[in-house]
Amino acid sequence: MGKVIVVASGKGGTGKTTAVGAISSCLGALGHRTLCIDCDMGLRNLDLTLGMSDFTVSDLSHVLGGSAALDEVAAPHPEIENLWFLSAPAVPFSGNCGDMKALTDEAREKFDFCMLDAPAGLGSGFSLAAAGADMAVIVTTGDLSSLRDGQAAAAKLRQSGLSDIRLLVNRVRPRALRRMETTIDDMIDSVGAQLIGVVREDRHVSDAANREIPLVLFSQRGACTDFLQTARRIAGESLPIKF
Repeated sequence: MGKVIVVASGKGGTGKTTAVGAISSCLGALGHRTLCIDCDMGLRNLDLTLGMSDFTVSDLSHVLGGSAALDEVAAPHPEIENLWFLSAPAVPFSGNCGDMKALTDEAREKFDFCMLDAPAGLGSGFSLAAAGADMAVIVTTGDLSSLRDGQAAAAKLRQSGLSDIRLLVNRVRPRALRRMETTIDDMIDSVGAQLIGVVREDRHVSDAANREIPLVLFSQRGACTDFLQTARRIAGESLPIKF
């Protein structure tokens, strides 16, 4: 039985979509059958991060609406074995949580991991993406506003009944942390979630995205190493978090 993981943030600009694409790619590269779903209806960008903008025809709305089956629309990645992608629709679409739970139930049976890229904010799209999840990963930066919004996202997830909530601190710059007189431990306390990974600021991330190349195929250093270790922790490995 697979695991469904929703990746969320309280606000935009944290690198959440990049994190979903990078972690999903790493899970696939590690040999885990992984389905990556963009749930940001009308504002999709995950296909660019994965380098799959030319490989999707149908999208999430067709599955939730009942006009297509998951097997028919989940597109295999052209270069990364064990990775499949389901795009969000290009226009807004209002699904219901019952249909999303049915989709995630099917994903558990057919994949080892299903990663859901939730839209930023705490609206109906956020609730829809989290409806069938077993685990949540909240992506924040070290900014106070990002941490506050991450805390709000964690609280809403707990209210919905989800208890396994992890924290990924993204785009970390040690000098900036020293100037702010804060630490990763302070961020854990602020959001109130167990740490799953720390990802350093790395120009290769934006370079890979702009060229529509998955990070794991673009660079083997820096942030890619951090995302790979995060993927291994999600897969159950016990790895210390060093930063």
